[in-house]
Amino acid sequence: LDNVNLRVRPHSIHALMGENGAGKSTLLKCLFGIYKKDSGSIVFQGREIDFKSSKEALEHGVSMVHQELNLVLQRTVMDNMWLGRYPTKGLFVDQE
Repeated sequence: LDNVNLRVRPHSIHALMGENGAGKSTLLKCLFGIYKKDSGSIVFQGREIDFKSSKEALEHGVSMVHQELNLVLQRTVMDNMWLGRYPTKGLFVDQE
């Protein structure tokens, strides 16, 4: 990534679009704590942040929806987006 500046409004949903290889996934993985950034800064809610893991990002309210071609067809779009955050017992999502 080179010379990236992205601003998003609070309490809104945004889509990051571009051609294959443009750096969309790399940017989000840096924000989400999956990749370490080489330089620059990320400011979140007025403070510079550097999440060390995706767990830490989630604890601060930052989440990411990965491209997924294997959806659960019996579920809504929202259910598929939140599937990884539902409580589970073993390998299965609790239905209660």
